[in-house]
This record gives sequence, C-alpha cells and structure tokens, in this order.
Amino acid sequence: MRTRLATATAVLLLAATATACGPNDTTSSGTTSTPTSAATTGSDSKAETKTVPNLIGKGLQSAQDEAQAAGFYNLDSHDSLGRDRNQILDRDWKVCTQTPKAGQNMDTGTKLDFGTVKLDETCPATDKTAPSAAGGKMPNLAGQSVKAARKALDSSTSITVKDATGDSRLIVVESNWKVCTQDPAPGKVLNGQPVEFTAVKYGETCP
Repeated sequence: MRTRLATATAVLLLAATATACGPNDTTSSGTTSTPTSAATTGSDSKAETKTVPNLIGKGLQSAQDEAQAAGFYNLDSHDSLGRDRNQILDRDWKVCTQTPKAGQNMDTGTKLDFGTVKLDETCPATDKTAPSAAGGKMPNLAGQSVKAARKALDSSTSITVKDATGDSRLIVVESNWKVCTQDPAPGKVLNGQPVEFTAVKYGETCP
C-alpha cells in the first residue's frame, strides 16, 4: 500500500515540475523588434518650385533680399565689366544681368547669379570676360584687369607686373589695374615661359 502511494506521489510531482518549467516560462532574449513604417522615412522631400523674380536694375543687396523672400537662397554675383572685382559691400553694386532669367519656374535650390557693376558705372550690353589661353597660345590681354589677365593663364605661370608709367608704384589690388603691354605677344605659343605685363590704374592712359 505504501509503495503505491509513493508511486502516485512521484507521478504528481513530475507532472507539476513539467508544468512549471514549460516553454512559456522561458525569459525572452529581447531580439524581437517593432518594424518601422516606410511612411515615416520622409518619402515626400521634394524641393519647391518658385517663379524667379525680375531683379535687374535693383541694388545688389535689395536683389538678394527679394530673391530670398521668393524662396531662393543659393545666390552668387560677379563683375559684369570683366575686371573680376569682388562684391564686398553689396549696397555699392547694382544688378545688370541675372541667370536664370526672370519669370521661369525653377527649383528653389537653383543658383541665381547676378552680373553687377558699381552704382556709378554703366551696365555693359553683355557681360565681359577675359579671353582664355585657347590652344596653348597667348591671348590678347591688353585692356583687361591684371587680376582677370592672371586668371586667364595657367595657375603655374610665372607672372611679373610693372607700373607702365615708370613710377614703380605697387600693384596691390590687381582688379584696379589694366594691362597695357604683354610679353609674350598675342598668338605666341605658351610653353611654360614667364609672362610680363605693364599696367596702369583704371582711369589712367597707357603710355
């Protein structure tokens, strides 16, 4: 009788142990993750399209302010007279040309570039640029600003600039000086030889 009772008790204990240690009581390792909805990834991030305003004739600072108010913040400007001057004080310059032209519907990330002259200067019919050393030959740089002439040549070129009046003035701001003479002459082959310019200030006459 005791043997049967002991056997029954052992069976009950084994059943209870199996129930307590079932697979539902195992601790999760934390590997389950909640999927991220594709709708939250910013799929509609297209830039806006706006109409380019007409900014020709305005002061450069006013043109920039109006362009930004219209939604265009990628702005640039250059010297329409081809002297390669920097527009340091925007209120001292006025807009002669703009790219892209007014009235076009453009992405607001599009760069607006303004061709400018100083307030007391006359806008040229078209933007002026210094000729490049096409075909490895010396361009005609007479009348160009010394700064623009220097940029027209390869950056490795050795360049000497002298005051054409013979007064040995220092040529500090090269965009304020224009080329009078050059060596090599226009059309000569450029093969790494040094280049020499003489120059006078704008408003002066070459001797």
